[in-house]
Amino acid sequence: MHDPRLLLDPGTDAAAKLRRRGYVLDTDRLAKLVSRRSEVISQGDQARAQSKKSAAEVQAAARRGEDITELREQARLLKVRIGELEEEQRSVEAELNEFLLAIPNLPLDELPDGATEEFAEEVRRWGTVPEFDFEPLDHVDLGERAGFLDLQRATKLSGPRFAVFKGAGARLERALATFFLDVHTQEQGYTEFSLPALVTRQAMTGTGQLPKFEEDLFRTAVADRELFLIPTAEVPLVNLHAGEILSLEDLPLRYTAHTQCFRSEAGSYGRDTRGLIRQHQFSKVELVQLVDAEKSREALEEILTHAEETLQKLGLAYRVIKLPAGDIGFSAQITFDIEVWLPSQQTYREISSASDTGQFQTRRAGIRGKAKDGKRGAVAALNASGLPIGRTLVALVEQCQQPDGSIRIPEALVPYTGFAMINADGSTS
Repeated sequence: MHDPRLLLDPGTDAAAKLRRRGYVLDTDRLAKLVSRRSEVISQGDQARAQSKKSAAEVQAAARRGEDITELREQARLLKVRIGELEEEQRSVEAELNEFLLAIPNLPLDELPDGATEEFAEEVRRWGTVPEFDFEPLDHVDLGERAGFLDLQRATKLSGPRFAVFKGAGARLERALATFFLDVHTQEQGYTEFSLPALVTRQAMTGTGQLPKFEEDLFRTAVADRELFLIPTAEVPLVNLHAGEILSLEDLPLRYTAHTQCFRSEAGSYGRDTRGLIRQHQFSKVELVQLVDAEKSREALEEILTHAEETLQKLGLAYRVIKLPAGDIGFSAQITFDIEVWLPSQQTYREISSASDTGQFQTRRAGIRGKAKDGKRGAVAALNASGLPIGRTLVALVEQCQQPDGSIRIPEALVPYTGFAMINADGSTS
């Protein structure tokens, strides 16, 4: 979590930075909590010193044969006072920690002002936006007509915002995940992990999902055991090293995983609830890097490029934007979004976010760094979607659709699917 001393340091200008992202820092309350914690710690230290001195006086008086009744009572009262101060310290620290855990990361100064995507800065575009001499269909119509996407039966099974793929659709979904993992592990130097889909409250807190976004999470409770379904593999990948000291010479660590992801998407509505854009359950290949904090900015450019390369290999048109300070995620200090072109909407839509969280997540998760010479160092955590399977499938199906409703498979993906075309009737060729 945040270092309260830095938040209160006028030199960091933390309150002004946080206002850029719409968060008002209660500096008065923070200062009082920090001051009270220091005061209680000091009182506790003094009481323990007095208790130690009192114990010595009791022993000395006893050796001299003196009446030690009054001295023993004084020693007892000091121990009671120590217990009270320790309890007060725990209470103050708990209140301070709860306060700090709710404060988002400080946005970098380079971010544009604004609270919505309309204030984002476009960085670059790649690929040619497809033009059709027919009215393009959206992925739902294409998938349901060809029979490889079944949303009605998914709703029967689980309710709205779930999907069932079958036949060529299921094969395409599996092929995309394998293709992405091969690119990331064989070409970009990531280590692949197979991870639990259920994690502890502590793990969710470490990467910033809790306590802020509890309403967006699916929670399980069996007897007295509480676990959360992961919203992204970023959570377990970062927390693999929770509470550890990493050798700076071993960094960077590049990790990837393909997992199912679960989000309640509280408050979402409108067009994003149709089809695969915003689902309660979806699969995603995630990229995470743990790096020397001094090198996090260059690592962000690298992880962003790694996510872009998968889209380029598929030939899908996209653009990269730098999000404004008020639109970045809770844990991020800077975020670039990759937006892929959707012909049915005639616009670019987010498919990946690449974020540098700086030391925000590593401090919360207790991940520290140390050089071989013993000097302390700081570790930064970065993440990017590389990519979500559903949204990639949406873009692929829509950008590669043909006049008869068939779908051309990008050449790079053919070795993974075993077919080059999904025909309008759902067969492959």
